[in-house]
Amino acid sequence: MKSLKNVKRSDAIPISLSLDTTASVDALESKKEIVDKRVFYLSLQAVVNAMIIGLIAKFLVLFINFFTNLSFYGKFSLASASPANNQLGLFVIFIPVIGGLIVGIMARFGSAAIRGHGIPEAMEQVLTNESKIKPVITFLKPISAAISIGTGGPFGAEGPIISTGGALGSVAGQIMHITASERKVMLTAGATAGMAAIFGTPLAAVLLAIELLLFEFSPRSIIPVALACVTGAGMHFALFGTEAVFAMPNIPEPSAIALVIYILLGAAIGVIAAFVSKSIYLIEDAFEKLPVHWMWWPAIGAVAVGVVGYFAPYTLGVGYSNISALLSGSLTLNLILGLCFLKFLSWSISLGSGTSGGTLAPLLTIGGAFGILLGMFIQRIFPESDINLPTCALIGMASMFAGASRALLTSIVFAFESTMQPHGLLPLLGACIAAYFVSFFLMKHGTIMTEKINRRGVFTPNAYEADILQRLSVGTVMQVEPVVLSGDNTVAEVKQWVHESANGNLPKNLAVVDDNENLIGIIILRTILEKNDDDSTPVSELVTSKNVYVYDNSQLSFAVDLMHRFKVNFLPVVDRDNKKKVIGVLTPQDVFGVYRKRKHEEDIYKREISLRRRGYKLIVRGKQLLQG
Repeated sequence: MKSLKNVKRSDAIPISLSLDTTASVDALESKKEIVDKRVFYLSLQAVVNAMIIGLIAKFLVLFINFFTNLSFYGKFSLASASPANNQLGLFVIFIPVIGGLIVGIMARFGSAAIRGHGIPEAMEQVLTNESKIKPVITFLKPISAAISIGTGGPFGAEGPIISTGGALGSVAGQIMHITASERKVMLTAGATAGMAAIFGTPLAAVLLAIELLLFEFSPRSIIPVALACVTGAGMHFALFGTEAVFAMPNIPEPSAIALVIYILLGAAIGVIAAFVSKSIYLIEDAFEKLPVHWMWWPAIGAVAVGVVGYFAPYTLGVGYSNISALLSGSLTLNLILGLCFLKFLSWSISLGSGTSGGTLAPLLTIGGAFGILLGMFIQRIFPESDINLPTCALIGMASMFAGASRALLTSIVFAFESTMQPHGLLPLLGACIAAYFVSFFLMKHGTIMTEKINRRGVFTPNAYEADILQRLSVGTVMQVEPVVLSGDNTVAEVKQWVHESANGNLPKNLAVVDDNENLIGIIILRTILEKNDDDSTPVSELVTSKNVYVYDNSQLSFAVDLMHRFKVNFLPVVDRDNKKKVIGVLTPQDVFGVYRKRKHEEDIYKREISLRRRGYKLIVRGKQLLQG
């Protein structure tokens, strides 16, 4: 029996190893090259998918145009058309109801997954179902959305194409021979490529992936997603044009006073965003209590769309033209009030009914309208303020999205990319942070994107930080004076040692080493005590695990993977330079202890530099006047 003492801990930089411990060290360290090849493989597939999704985005817009022309004007045409100019009179109330009925039937007999606005459903699949989406969604979602929007549904095309793109990426990932984590990347790449294809905003799409879908930031995920978003934006420029999606007059450089007003405006919009988000789910709760099957809910919700559309036809349909009109400052006060309240009424009731639609365009419309309305009020109260109404509309749009979804960076960059107004960046940054801050305290249990899945017991990460176990090396945690057995020890010697040990806290597993302290393997102490082996048998012949070990400068997360894979609760730690020399051992208790300690350190509030005065003297011309 012997004990290794005075072994120094390793401060080496941790690296990741393969789980195949029977492979050579060179093979283990070549894992990074394999990962690089996987990233290249995924990136190629993500780019191909993005091209297909760009075409689907174009067809979705054409389908919406087709159903709009057919429903409101009775003609077969793919030309762009707005329901606002219809001459149907009271009959316009029934058009959205018919569309809602068709969507309900498609959801009931096709797939219920087409209901909702896309992003929460994609988040749920990422978190709970290994990013697996049924292939039928790829077809049903764009068709149902085109029918819903084409018959007057107050939604944008972005939600359905995000959902469709995610479904296509997931289906491709299910066909490919990849892991669940890689399939998550494919789903996210498809979803965000769809957003970039509709709006031509690749950077905002990448940030959307990070903030709402990936829940991580790493090369293996961000490279395929970024390439897919660039490809989607390229498809937008090829199929829809290169001009800004929401053109607006040039924004003047804001003064200091105007910047303060814009920040306060963003905070006010944050309060409205919290109200809007909570309203959606209150309406959903009300529909849940209806004594009819959910298949009929979209048609019931569409009644509100039709009634509001009769009195305010401009609330029907996609409404991208309304966003452009708000940013240009050309709308009258009556239209602005209608977009603030009537658009919100029809959209919230329809979305709460579970129809197929999106949230981004309505949030932008409602937020932009409130931004202008508040800006007009400020100009009336403070005529000397030099705020700009189109800037107020832009801030309202972005702040509403930031407050409702908490996709802070996405909101800022999207507003910039869709308008190409560089002087708007500083006001956008201040206003969106203010809206985010306010909504953080007003919506503690979820956002418009997460409340639905939170209610189902699916909780989304609220912070993206490096895993503690990936930041620590095994050498900083291991027991550096382990008890080990010599391979020459006999069963009789081990039994005698156990009998003479008075503390009773003997380890369950022990490392077995040779005369040079090189690892032979692991032995379970109970195996020696309970089996009727010949007392003269050396313990080297009873070793159970010969190739399970970990290096001192390996990541602690890798050690945990080894324990799980090989179902061991004990790992010998060997020196990387002297590859078989045992310098410590690692147990689950060691891992739990350091994990809890690091988490506890994050919760401790303390002051490292004290600002408390320890005493003072005031001396003038050699005479002390004051002492404390």
